Amino acid sequence: MAARLPVRPKAKAPAKSKKKGAMKGMTVKGGHKLSVKAGAGLTEKGRKAINKKTGSNLKAPAPNGKPGTKEGARKKSFCARSKGWKGERGKAARARWKC
Repeated sequence: MAARLPVRPKAKAPAKSKKKGAMKGMTVKGGHKLSVKAGAGLTEKGRKAINKKTGSNLKAPAPNGKPGTKEGARKKSFCARSKGWKGERGKAARARWKC
């Protein structure tokens, strides 16, 4: 009789992301987000709320980041990542970052 191979345990299902649904309940009226007219994006209150919910480390926009600095690298990364944003809020956020 042939030797049987040991049975491997099944892979565990990945844990649910803390970040999914983090924006739920965040409103302009509640003071978490800026209006489109004001440049879209999150307010200080909104960033603190999301950081608390998800353990993130969101920072304020860096529109004046100089090339070669940490702030400049953040600005470059944001502008590259948000290049395809075509919605009203996305365009306003990009304008606020001076992309």
